[in-house]
Amino acid sequence: MSQTSIIIKALKKCIKMKGATYSDVAQALDLSEASVKRLFSEQSFSLKRLDQVCEFLGMEFSDLVEIARQSSQIRCLTIEQETEIVSDIALLVVANSVLNRWSFQDILSTYSISETQLIQHLAKLDRLKLIELLPGNRIKVLVDRNFAWQKQGPIERFLEEVLIKEFFNYGFNKPSDKRQFLVGMLSKASNLTFQRKLDQLAEEFHHLHINDEKLPVEERFGISVVTGMRHWEPKAFEEMRNRKDLREF
Repeated sequence: MSQTSIIIKALKKCIKMKGATYSDVAQALDLSEASVKRLFSEQSFSLKRLDQVCEFLGMEFSDLVEIARQSSQIRCLTIEQETEIVSDIALLVVANSVLNRWSFQDILSTYSISETQLIQHLAKLDRLKLIELLPGNRIKVLVDRNFAWQKQGPIERFLEEVLIKEFFNYGFNKPSDKRQFLVGMLSKASNLTFQRKLDQLAEEFHHLHINDEKLPVEERFGISVVTGMRHWEPKAFEEMRNRKDLREF
């Protein structure tokens, strides 16, 4: 899809989100509705016309460009693509690095990967549409900042194995560490309230991650956070019950 098509598609999305119609846009531009429809179908907007529509929508042209950029990026891979990545640990390491906006030199200086091997791995990621490998070994990330691995997909299953074997087999006693294990009894409403707060916390982590991308790799540290809650009690407790708790949450 051309850049013009992506921009026009984003513009249509913004108009729909505002609850406006072609007729509303036509009135704002002092054109006939047929003329506006022709502008969209022929993708023949001038920059001046785009500015006028953006003004009608109450947004800057730069906002439209950002929305177009985000809408053109992928948010997840297929199971087949993930399977290929997780089958090669070195490729997974490189994929994780580029998703964290590392440069070619950052990866090369950090990991025991030769320049030739790194180029080969980046070429694979280019083929998988995670990145575009540009001249001079520059890396353009093509995935959305809210990119996520497939739920219960190959990479999440791999990470779960690592969590069980490595992540929790640890004392959590350094300044960068924090572990909390909370036990209580909540109503369904309170459970949902707490889940929303966990979502907000995850969003805050995501914003901090993006803000820190501008810093050199030497000033950033790999931080992993695991949050989870479930209706559960230890098996030893369950075995002491007079009868099994069969309530559905």
